[in-house]
Amino acid sequence: MPRPGQVKPETDERLSDRIAIGLLTRSFPPEVVDAVVAECGRSGQRNRLLPPRVVVYFVLAMCLFSGQGYEEVARLLTHGLAWAKRWSGSWQVPTTAAISRARAKLGPEPLKALFARVARPLAAESTPGAFYRRWRVMAVDGTVFDVPDSEENAVYFGRPKTHRTERCAFPQVRVVALAECGTHAITAAALGPRTVSEPVLAREVLGALGEGDLLLADRGFTGLELWRAASAGGADLLWRIRAHQVLPVREELPDGSYLSEIVAARDHRRCADPQVVRVIEYTLDDSGRPEPEAPYRLITTILDPGAAPATELAALYHQRWEFENALDELKTHQRGPAQVLRSRSPGGVEQEVWGHLLVHHAIRALMHDAAGTADLDPNRLSFTRAIRLARRQVTAQAAFSP
Repeated sequence: MPRPGQVKPETDERLSDRIAIGLLTRSFPPEVVDAVVAECGRSGQRNRLLPPRVVVYFVLAMCLFSGQGYEEVARLLTHGLAWAKRWSGSWQVPTTAAISRARAKLGPEPLKALFARVARPLAAESTPGAFYRRWRVMAVDGTVFDVPDSEENAVYFGRPKTHRTERCAFPQVRVVALAECGTHAITAAALGPRTVSEPVLAREVLGALGEGDLLLADRGFTGLELWRAASAGGADLLWRIRAHQVLPVREELPDGSYLSEIVAARDHRRCADPQVVRVIEYTLDDSGRPEPEAPYRLITTILDPGAAPATELAALYHQRWEFENALDELKTHQRGPAQVLRSRSPGGVEQEVWGHLLVHHAIRALMHDAAGTADLDPNRLSFTRAIRLARRQVTAQAAFSP
């Protein structure tokens, strides 16, 4: 029954029109969701059981409550409506089959477009650890998600092999992304079959970089063409280089670094359009290791040691591991440890991955705002506590119209 003083609205709107999900509607306002749905040609009638806007929010909630079944996620979305049991309209919790059909009809495009529209760097100049001198510190890296072992997924995404050349249990989707090191906010992403390499997918996200960014990357992303693609928009780069790559000394610099050049892999004589880089070599003094670690070699587009001394860049490079922490948040605490995505078709897998990326960005935005009010480093806050708060908001704040 309604609480004292509460009146059940006299309206013909269906219950689905009033579904909202707290934090996520704050991060992804209904008008923005409606706009991307329309741009992708997925607009539908408002009086249907599962209109496109509701399906978008359902996918987000499904990723927030990754361990729950479809129908339970739908119940959680409507839990905050105190008068739901006495609702006289025709809406009811959709069946799993109905939700699956609605997800398939929506497709991945609206979720991808929504991410492209809202996923931006979060840090202000005052955010601790987000900037090095005049540069916003960014990182690029990749990961894979296990997906259900359906025939469609296996054919489209492919599956890895073990060291004994045996087929692994699950196909995998590969994701490459940019992240802001100071906030763990993922700001651009590309995904595809596991057979597509990380450097190939990286080309799709490098366009999000611009002047004032400093991109950190590990050895898997080296190569002249990728280097130039990453710096084309004005960003500066600080990448680790493979040990076997030849870097001739062209000019020694006062801080111990030196100028060298990189060339295309096919240019063995180093005579066709080389790229000048600055090289920083160092070792880590770790008394816990029985043998000295091999030297690190970094290359950078910042050629002036006065603008960025070698010792500072060597110390800065460890910030690349903040990306690994962001992946741990996404894959362990949000999705759940060792869980397989639930979608049995390639389109559903892509939709689900974009949903997870959107949810992670929303939670990170919440953490950044909370840290700012308390003058704290957002990376020192607990992601686990933040996601628990987001889940509570779903059921506590569902009773307002999106």
